[in-house]
Amino acid sequence: MKNLKRFFVFFLLISCVLFYIHWSRLSHGEMIVYFLDVGQGDSVLIKTPSDKIILIDGGPETEVMSELNAVLPFFKKNIDLLVLTHPHDDHIQGLVSVTARYQIDSALITGVDYDNAYYDEFLSNLREDRTDVYFADEGTDFSFDDGVFVDVLYPFESISGESFSDINDSSIVMRITYGSGAVLLAGDCTEKIESQLLNHGLLLDSDIFKASHHGSKYSNSLPFLQVVSPNTVVISVGENDFGHPTEEAIMNFEEVGAEIFRTDEDGRVVVGRKS
Repeated sequence: MKNLKRFFVFFLLISCVLFYIHWSRLSHGEMIVYFLDVGQGDSVLIKTPSDKIILIDGGPETEVMSELNAVLPFFKKNIDLLVLTHPHDDHIQGLVSVTARYQIDSALITGVDYDNAYYDEFLSNLREDRTDVYFADEGTDFSFDDGVFVDVLYPFESISGESFSDINDSSIVMRITYGSGAVLLAGDCTEKIESQLLNHGLLLDSDIFKASHHGSKYSNSLPFLQVVSPNTVVISVGENDFGHPTEEAIMNFEEVGAEIFRTDEDGRVVVGRKS
């Protein structure tokens, strides 16, 4: 009888711990943005107020899996919207593991032509999972019933099947809004695409900006940042031989008065936003 009571108490304690872990990872009516610490690569996870999950890129290797285990609700086994901005290794490699483990309800990709084994496996996993796949253009947007809106700004028209001399310039650019707040994510797009976005007359003003291409000097131009006018800039970066983030980019972020966070120094960066 004593053993039964001890087992019941132990079971109750474990249940309480699991419930607390699950409860602590819910969004509780906020939009929460996680800039995941995946080393020299990009991965951003967004929880909407009703606990829908948006994952943008997966970083290199498999660090993203540990990050997802740390921040997702305990019993969450699906991702509502998965976005691959472009198929460079430091954005797609981790998504191979993600698509193998999680049910992906919808995926947004460019469909560009690019020779990459991880890209091939990623696309194969989406097909096997019968994921609803959307090809990005400025009319392909996603509206969640809790007020979160994903506005695709670039590419302006479908580039599925096209080849790029610089695959960075195929990066999906999106502005994600909730209430009066906005987050701008531009993959690894260069100053060339930033200029096109400015010339297109799009609404770019955003509270939070993820530094393009890990703080490269070939992105994050001052004219572009002045229009975006971010309060916060997050640089997703790890140990690298490219000099990321560059002094030029840091100076531009400081010029527009943004508070700067870096995943290589600050680890996972979490920003909550109420409507």
